Amino acid sequence: MKILIIEDETELAESIAEYLSEEKYLCEFANTFREAMHKIETYQYDCIVLDIMLPDGNGLKILEELKSQNKQDGVIIVSAKNALDDKINGLQMGADDYLTKPFHLSELVARIYSIIRRKQFGNSNTVKQNELEIDLLAKTVQINNEVISLTKKEFDLLIYFIGNKNKVISKSILAEYLSGDFADMLDNHDFVYAHVKNLKKKLYDAGCEHYIKTVYGTGYKWYSQ
Repeated sequence: MKILIIEDETELAESIAEYLSEEKYLCEFANTFREAMHKIETYQYDCIVLDIMLPDGNGLKILEELKSQNKQDGVIIVSAKNALDDKINGLQMGADDYLTKPFHLSELVARIYSIIRRKQFGNSNTVKQNELEIDLLAKTVQINNEVISLTKKEFDLLIYFIGNKNKVISKSILAEYLSGDFADMLDNHDFVYAHVKNLKKKLYDAGCEHYIKTVYGTGYKWYSQ
């Protein structure tokens, strides 16, 4: 799961990222309005933690841009301002939630999880497809009631595939999802092939059907009826 932290207070941003990393989230930063706009135009995220008071622009403009691009990234506004108007405007413009500083990091994590669960998995803590069952809270995977062991990246891939079932996903999108904007610095995306291959083998060896299909020349697709 990939999170963008748009926050100009470096110490706070790093604290949020450290806490989220312990919960197995991949975090990226933007500490200016310009950098944030570049990030949202170039990449997609499971959730965006957005401080609306940025040194070079208003974070509400970022919400406008997300809406104009019809992006589905979840958004939690965080701000030191406790103004009702900011909260109402942000929610009306498409934000999913609002937190006033200071806040407990555990509460932020709970709200991020709630947004991702609602957007991708219909508010369920468990995802099932025939013989496959995933516990999103425990981050465990069972096939025919037997737990299988996946690496973090394999688990992230599995969740991403199921959250985008029946959609063709390119290798470049998967590379960016697994490695963030660091993917742009790589000469190739062969590591994506390796992770997908390992995931497919573990699922199949445990008795799972071949839900992940290769779309030659394009990428991969998770088939679900």
